[in-house]
Amino acid sequence: MSGPLEGKVALVAGATRSAGRGIAVELGAAGATVYATGRSTRARRSEYDRPETIEDTADLVTAAGGHGIAVPADHLESSAVRDLVARIADEQGRLDVLVNDIWGGEKLFEWDAPVWEHDLDNGLRLLRLGVETHLVTSHFALPLLLRHPGGLVVEVTDGTAEYNRDTYRMNLFYDLAKASVLRMAFALGHELGPRGATAVALTPGWLRSEHMLDLFGVREDNWRDATAREPHFAISESPCFTGRAVAALATDPDVARFNGRSLSSGGLARVYGFTDLDGSRPDAWRYLAEVQDAGKPADVTGYR
Repeated sequence: MSGPLEGKVALVAGATRSAGRGIAVELGAAGATVYATGRSTRARRSEYDRPETIEDTADLVTAAGGHGIAVPADHLESSAVRDLVARIADEQGRLDVLVNDIWGGEKLFEWDAPVWEHDLDNGLRLLRLGVETHLVTSHFALPLLLRHPGGLVVEVTDGTAEYNRDTYRMNLFYDLAKASVLRMAFALGHELGPRGATAVALTPGWLRSEHMLDLFGVREDNWRDATAREPHFAISESPCFTGRAVAALATDPDVARFNGRSLSSGGLARVYGFTDLDGSRPDAWRYLAEVQDAGKPADVTGYR
């Protein structure tokens, strides 16, 4: 194991798939020891009912050059998160990076359904999964992260603060969940900054998650075929791109300049110079505002 994060320890909460997996793998590629948590294991699937597992993620972390450790955990269960952090403290004695990427709400929201028509139990479950889990994890993990100066907390959300401020996001429950995570990073910045740590919110762009690839009937190696069905998919990015954004933040000695801010993978690519798997730097949120939402034909020229 070698790299700029050798000797550093990360907890990626919600690392089973998608952005969480991409982040865990790229932190591993930089040499970190990564605890990958989630509810889907080789022995049991979560309610999300997909084949990806935390053990697979941990293996990918190790193959990338780090040390991947899979720990099953439901981050709504306080005792499970407390025990998880106690294990990290016992085995490593430190925590340098906390990534709150817990979500699992894709099957719980209804597009454009007003709050009085949306299924209430599903909406409240979405908020618990997308917001409460982050609070529970931060409550138990931050004392360990603060043992050593320079710790980083990344709150993963959907949309920048600027975009979400002016854009209605699907329905009230979804909108509130994603806005809450943005505000959480802002508030954590105030609490962590004076104590020598940094908190940021980070959003991927249009993410080529496993679920999204399945919806379009494509794989990562032929994802461009999906643009025949949805031309704007040309701006999409792989989970690796988000992972490289987090790795860049984690290795930046001046990361505190971003404390409390809302960041995007595309924006950080311009700062740090990393690329996606195909060598491009998709700037999805600028594209969405200036092209897709403006009703213009798909054209990623100047955005990728």
